[in-house]
Order: sequence, then structure tokens, then C-alpha cells
Amino acid sequence: MTAASPRIPAAKRAGDRVFSGTTLAAGLLILVVLAAVAIFLVVRSLPAFFAQDLELGAGFPTFLSYVVPLVFGTIWAAVLALVLAVPFSIAIALFISHYAPRRIARGLGAVIDLLAAVPSVVFGLWGIFVLAPFVRPFYDFLGEYFGWIPLFAGNISGTGRTILTVAIVLAVMIIPIITALSREVFLQTPRLNEEAALALGATRWEMIRMAVLPFGRGGIVSASMLGLGRALGETFAVAMVLSPAVTINFRLLTAQNPTTIAANIALRFNEAFGSTLNVLIATGLVLFVITFAVNALARLIVARTTVGKAA
Repeated sequence: MTAASPRIPAAKRAGDRVFSGTTLAAGLLILVVLAAVAIFLVVRSLPAFFAQDLELGAGFPTFLSYVVPLVFGTIWAAVLALVLAVPFSIAIALFISHYAPRRIARGLGAVIDLLAAVPSVVFGLWGIFVLAPFVRPFYDFLGEYFGWIPLFAGNISGTGRTILTVAIVLAVMIIPIITALSREVFLQTPRLNEEAALALGATRWEMIRMAVLPFGRGGIVSASMLGLGRALGETFAVAMVLSPAVTINFRLLTAQNPTTIAANIALRFNEAFGSTLNVLIATGLVLFVITFAVNALARLIVARTTVGKAA
């Protein structure tokens, strides 16, 4: 039995070394920037955490009492937007990938991709001048016939600029993101799985339910979490449409609405100074942590989905 000949490593070319060094530097740069942002937020937030005279207004003696309503408003608006956006996004993605003729699917996909690039200020103007007056009669209907439900109780806003209107605007903003990513995932479904389901007598919808949706579950979660991250950090659209208040309120149609962290920072930053500025930076740190936690949770869900497929 002859001994195996030693493996001779291939000589690295100059181009390979430059490329590997560039990619390593780019990866390290991301970590350095992320660490720098985190350190800046922590250092500038410390005075807000320990100070006792923050001058936050009546009813907010401590930073915790001030930030909790902002966290609630941020998560509440983003979750409402996600609940509205995900079903529409999945339906549009399935139509593009499995129902529409190729020419229509190509054009519709291009339109969806372009919608993702529309500036948020444009959506804010649309929410103020078009959407709010349009939904006002619908809000009256909900308040009159479904006011016994706590979500629709209370005095209906006369302007239509409520947390539900903000959620609709945010949903329209994140639908292109979720749709584009879900569409690409659905198109990656193995063709043999689809043909096997059809060969067994499944209808097109049954084939999608048995083959496409299970395969794309991880991608749907990733797309939804990416859309949720966009909704959590949205600033100008929320600040323009909403009549905000630092409060905890589950009612969707009233004039007094909880605001978000990003919108509160945008509205108060120009006039902030001293400890008030530290408070706003501290709320930004809280938003940073929330966004990081959402992305980490998405990675965990996708990893478990991938392991389940492999098993």
C-alpha cells in the first residue's frame, strides 16, 4: 500500500490576496462601525439613566416612565403595520411567482421594486392629504357599529390622522420589501417538488400550500423581520401623519395617539439641549437594542427552520 503523496498548496496569486484582504477589511469595518455607534449611544445616554431632574414634563419623573410609552408606540405601530402588510405581500409574491403570465409578472415585479425606493416623506404627504380624508368615513362606521370593541372605542378623530392611519402608511411602505424578498424565495422552490405535487392530483393552490409555502417559510420570516425593522425605525412618515402624545393607548381611532421613538426624536431634537438631548439619545439607544433584538430573533427563527428542513 503506497503512502499518499503530500498535498501541495496552490500558490496564491496577487489578485486573490488583494480580494481576500479587501473582503476581510470590509467585514471588520462593519463590526467597527457597529461598535462605534453602540459606544457613542451608551456614553451619551448615561446621564439620562442616572439623572433625577430631567425636565421631561409633567408625569415623567424618571427616564423609565418616559421611555416606556415611546417603546409601546414604536412596537404597537410596527406590529399593526406588519399584520396588515404580510398577507398582502405573500399574496402579491405568489401571484407574481406562480399565477401571473411572464410578461405581467416581469412588469409587476419591476413596479414593486421601484416602490421600495420611494422616499418616506412622499408616503407621509400621501398619508396626510389622501389617505386620512379617505378613511375618515370608514372610521366613523367602525366607531358607530363596532365601538363596543375596545380597539375602536372612544371619540373618533376628526382628521383621520390616527395610529391606524400610520399603520396603513407603514404597511404600504414595507409591502414592497416583503413582497420582493418573498417572491425571490418562492421562485427558488425546487421544480421537482412542484411537479410531484401536481402529478399526484393537487390543484395549484394545494401545490403552493404543500410545496412552496413550506419551502419559503424561512424566507417569509426573514422578509417580515426586515419589513418590521423598517417600520420600527421609520421617522418622517410617522411624524408627519400622526398627532403624537407620549402615552399608552390601544385605541386605534382616537385623536390621542402614542408616538414612536424615531418620530419623537425627530420632532424634539432641534429644541433639545442639556439633559434633554441625553434623554433623546438614550431613547435612540433603546430603539437600537429593540432593532438588534428583532434581527437576532429573525436569525434564530430562520436557523431553526433551516435545521428542520435538513432533518
